[in-house]
Formats: sequence, structure tokens, C-alpha cells
Amino acid sequence: MGRKSLKIEQLARKGILDLVAYVPGKSIEEVERELGKKKWVKLASNENALGPSPRAITAIRKELSNLHLYPEGPCPDLKRALGQRFSVSEEKVVISNGADNVLSLIASAFLNEGEDAVMATPTFSVYSTVTRIMGAKPIEVNLKEFTHDLPSMLNKVNHKTKLLFVCNPNNPTGTIVTKKALDEFVSRIPDWLILVLDQAYWDFADSPDYPEGLDYVREGRPVILLRTFSKVFGLAGLRIGCAIGRQDLIDCLCRVREPFPVHRLGQAGAVAALKDKVHARKSIQMVVEGRRYLYRELDKMGLFYLPSQANFVFMDLRKDSKKALQDLLAEGVIIRPGYIWGYPTFARVTVGRPEDNRRFIKVLRKTL
Repeated sequence: MGRKSLKIEQLARKGILDLVAYVPGKSIEEVERELGKKKWVKLASNENALGPSPRAITAIRKELSNLHLYPEGPCPDLKRALGQRFSVSEEKVVISNGADNVLSLIASAFLNEGEDAVMATPTFSVYSTVTRIMGAKPIEVNLKEFTHDLPSMLNKVNHKTKLLFVCNPNNPTGTIVTKKALDEFVSRIPDWLILVLDQAYWDFADSPDYPEGLDYVREGRPVILLRTFSKVFGLAGLRIGCAIGRQDLIDCLCRVREPFPVHRLGQAGAVAALKDKVHARKSIQMVVEGRRYLYRELDKMGLFYLPSQANFVFMDLRKDSKKALQDLLAEGVIIRPGYIWGYPTFARVTVGRPEDNRRFIKVLRKTL
């Protein structure tokens, strides 16, 4: 007689069925399947509209003939390049399969079941997801004037708290906490806490009050910085992220990391991209000028927006964002609707090339 099959509720790990799967912004391939082929402008996922560094493409092509060989697990060349770039020892750097995966490593290495992690809301949803996967509890603190409310986050800390997540600049608002505010915050963090400072968009922050964060690592603070190659370097498709932190913290991440987290093409491309300062400058300048253009045009339309320190702008379209998404899709433009963060009339719009930004404004005027 065959075994009685168990229900999924009995098979799944505790709490897994309560998770909401991350849904990324619509890809061009997805909308083409739904709506057919046309000249699409994707402004939904904060990608680099200039594409990858030409030097990275050249390095990747040279590495193609070595695909039969396993990559070097620790990514020594890339660690060395990052250590030189940020003036830290290689032992304070770990590379993994995108910044998302680094967050999973942090949760796996430090969170125990029943502990807490404090974070803002809305912010990058993966913080909450990796916390729940480990059986820990995300403690969410509302933004104050669209910015992290650091004092309120500290007030939520108790003996169960293990991690603090701060996204700076914040996704989806593009706002920052200043160096003065963050310095005070870090000085008040108890010894048993680890601050995860996600700086995925730091390259685009031009405010003189923006804190770099590396000083905390050099001072030996319990801080882990997150950086990514998906934004200014234009390598989102290769999935490369890194963490920089105190050596004992990074050692814990290395212990839970996959044996070969980044393939050979990714490692070669990332090392070459780090050296291509011309492409990085062009990418940053494109975003800075694009933000200014969007501000001017949104001002003309009388639409509210948040001045951004990232490569996107969070704006109020004054209409249901689900409807706005469909209207813009009908005109060939893909955006990220704000209802997913609890802002039903807002949208997060990536800064693209000048022609992309002009097209967005044109169709926005038409649909509004």
C-alpha cells in the first residue's frame, strides 16, 4: 500500500508559506509576451541605461574559452581590486551572487530563530524576506518625511535584536540619512547589534552630507556595507555584489557562502569594470543630468516628487499607479508602480538616457 502523501503545510519549513515572493519590475521580455514586440523603454528596475562597460565586455569575451573550468571561489582578483578601490584589506571583503545573496548570507550567518531585525518601511523588501526565512522577526519602522527615522529605529531595539538594516540612499524613495545623523546612530548601537548599511546606490549620491560608511569599517565598528555591480557598472545580468566589514564579521559570511558564488565571466567583467572610470563617470553624469531634467518637467506638470540621491525618482502621478502602469505600458514605457510600497498614486521611475527620459515625460503628459 502506498504512503499517504503529506500536505505542503507539513512539508514546508516553518514560516515559509507565509512569505510573499519578491516580484521584480516587469522585464522587456515579460511585457513583450503580454503585449507584443515594440520599442520598449524600461524604467522600472534601476538598471544602467548606458549598458555595461566596454572594457567589461572585452574581458568577458576573453574568458569565454575557460567556461569548462570552475571559477575561483573566493574571487581573489576581484577582492584585491575592491580592497585597493576602498583602501581596506582583502580579508574585509566578500563577493557573492548579487547584493540580494549577500543579504541572505548575513541572515544565515547571524540571525537565530526568535531574534529580531529592525528596518524601515518602505524599503528594500529582501531585508524582511531573509529575516523571516531564518525564523526571525522583522520589526518595521515607518519612514519620517520619506526618510529613515533612526531614533525610532533605535527605540525598537531590545535584547532580541540582532540586525539593523539601513538602505542609504533608500529604495524606493531615493532619500538619504546624513553623515551627522548616521554617526550619532552608529555611536548609540549596542555591542550585540550589527548594522547592515546597504549602499547599492551610493555612486549617484552627490549631497555633501552623504556618509560614505567606510570609516565605520576602518574603526572596527560592527557594520557591514553592501555594494553592487548592478547599477553604475551596468552588470545587473551577471549578479555580482559584495560586502565590506570587520574581518570577523566577513569571516562568518564566508563560512555560509556557496563554494562558487560568482562565475568566471562575472569575476572577469567586474574586475575590468572597476578599472573603467570613464564609463562610470558617464553613467553618473547621465543620472545627475537626467534627474534635473525630470525635476523640471515634473515641476511644469505640478507633480510632487522626492529629490533623489539615487538613479531613480519617486513621484506622485496623482492617479492609481496600477492604472498608470497599464497606460504607460500601452505607450511602450515600463515603470514601477508605487502601490507595492503602500503609495497607491506614486511610481518609482528609473533615470534613463536623455531620449528615454523625454519619451517618458511625453507619454506621461498624454496619459495624465
